[in-house]
Amino acid sequence: QVQLVESGGGLVQPGGSLRLSCVTSGFIFSTYDMTWYRQAPGKMRELVATISITGRSTGYGDSVKGRFTISRDNAKNTMYLQMNSLNPEDTAVYYCKATSRGGYGFWGQGTQVTVSS
Repeated sequence: QVQLVESGGGLVQPGGSLRLSCVTSGFIFSTYDMTWYRQAPGKMRELVATISITGRSTGYGDSVKGRFTISRDNAKNTMYLQMNSLNPEDTAVYYCKATSRGGYGFWGQGTQVTVSS
């Protein structure tokens, strides 16, 4: 069955870094666009970063541009999110999503990121 498993979240101090991973199985990873979303308590889920099938095209939400980097390894069926210069506003549950060219999507269960001193 389809699985997307996020990991790498945790508690980090402001200014720190984390690297999230999304390990997938059960579908042809290399044919899906991949996206990171996040949802903070009481807020709408927002797009963090997205990456195309080949990895050549990426996009970022305004609040993370210049601080976060999305990447993927199609040989490992895995997507990553390198997060630097974290601040308390980055505190949220981070989700990965796989989207087919036909618009069909799969979600992971999420990983908690907490930025606090």
